[in-house]
Amino acid sequence: MFSTGSMIAGLAAAVLGASGGPALDWERFRPYVEGFNRNDRETVVNAIDNASAWEWMKANIPFFECPEKEIEEIYYFRWWTYRKHIRQTPDGFVVTEFLPDVPWAKKYNTIDCPAGHHFREGRWIREPRYLDDYSPFWFRKGGDPLQYSFWAADSIYQRYLVTGGRDLTCGLLDDLVQNYGEWEKKHLLESGIFWQIDSHEGGEFSIGGNGCRPMINAYMYGDAGAIARIAALAGQEKTAREFRDKARRLKRLVQEKLWDKEARFFKTLRAEGTGGDYGNTAETDCKPGDLVDVREIFGYVPWYFHLPDRGKGYESAWKQLFDRQGFYAPYGPISAERRHRKFMSPHAHECLWNGPSWPFSTSQTLTALANLLSDYPQKVMAKKDYLELLHTYTRSHRLRLPDGSILPWIDENLHPDTGEWLARSILHKAGRPDRDRGKDYNHSTFCDLVITGLAGLRPRPDDIVEVNPLVPAGTWDYFCLDGIPYHGSTLTVLYDRTGGRYRRGKGLRVFAGSREIAASPKLGRGRGKLERP
Repeated sequence: MFSTGSMIAGLAAAVLGASGGPALDWERFRPYVEGFNRNDRETVVNAIDNASAWEWMKANIPFFECPEKEIEEIYYFRWWTYRKHIRQTPDGFVVTEFLPDVPWAKKYNTIDCPAGHHFREGRWIREPRYLDDYSPFWFRKGGDPLQYSFWAADSIYQRYLVTGGRDLTCGLLDDLVQNYGEWEKKHLLESGIFWQIDSHEGGEFSIGGNGCRPMINAYMYGDAGAIARIAALAGQEKTAREFRDKARRLKRLVQEKLWDKEARFFKTLRAEGTGGDYGNTAETDCKPGDLVDVREIFGYVPWYFHLPDRGKGYESAWKQLFDRQGFYAPYGPISAERRHRKFMSPHAHECLWNGPSWPFSTSQTLTALANLLSDYPQKVMAKKDYLELLHTYTRSHRLRLPDGSILPWIDENLHPDTGEWLARSILHKAGRPDRDRGKDYNHSTFCDLVITGLAGLRPRPDDIVEVNPLVPAGTWDYFCLDGIPYHGSTLTVLYDRTGGRYRRGKGLRVFAGSREIAASPKLGRGRGKLERP
């Protein structure tokens, strides 16, 4: 187990010194962690045990306060579960998906399928060693970045946008280029578009099945763009031009080939030679060259990477998000539209993507929605829709015990209408020895959604701090995100309608340390500039 004492104390002191004193009394949030510990059966211990959880969190995470205590509680719960997955190995730190070892995992129980989520969430942790080690692990120390679809380059670059750590990012450029080339060798068709088996994207038994899927193509577009930016950062303009061209070509092909003009949605395209699966190709009656006849939640992933062109009508796809025959559900969004005849069709397997709700895709959808609201001129979605979907996602983080008590919980997949954790229930009913494998499952984000969406800190490569909170005007009287590590500074983003709660002025305020760098009397987009030494 990792020794937390002196390092954590040093980090905490550094945070308080850099910020000139926090806006929040962080000790007020300790009872959340004490409650999580009290209700936990700690069966797997990695680098940071439960007893050290509060001191670790105090030293490492941004603190958050808002009027909705359920969102606040789950924010701390997800940091509490994330640190459980930080594992110290002979090759440095890694981050796991499952706490217990599972047979399909690779070295040190790592699985690349959710690793992009690990980077998005973990980039806000103050201690850099965890992801400093985890980044090269995938390419140099035995990780397998080809096991599942994995947006590796984009993940590395998104972390750079928070830390400003140029040396590590540029030092991985050759690895990222080589990794992209391996995906091209194995999954690029002559048409210029990528294919994938659904289960190799973590999407077992999807209705759409195998083919040229929106996920793999969006991932590869995101990676091409990230490699181009990293290459430019490293002064390798030839590589930057090459990957900008790859990204432009893939953007055009995705919009030409995967957009269903009638259904107004990005879909899977059937193609010859796209591998076997679990027998789910019969779920849709289409032949090679056809788009499948189902809308699936993966169709929103292109916005995760800003792939769709602005002003071309692609935003109409978002009308399906809250359609009761589309993706809406009390514990949604669902993985396949409800109106399809194969929605929630029975299978013997516990991991189904034919209707259940998965935190994996919910967090992708929320990130994509935040991008749409922040970066696209459109009238289909509004800030209230982001908050509504975050409410749904927050409500999903519960487990009802036989005695009627309810615990904060994260697991694999949910019944979209009841909130029952499906895989867990199926495994328990079957008496499987791995029935509790999904406890504290690390296969999604939540904290990053609060930081970049709700509080609206939009990471950038320059010295400009940009915030665009997605809290609808008139909804909350206050919120505060405090102690945010960003580009070597410590930020505070707060909103105080009256100015009486935090006593740092009315409205939206952004501080770098003790210096106010942006202010507005209303909730909205704001920008300030960091001072460089």
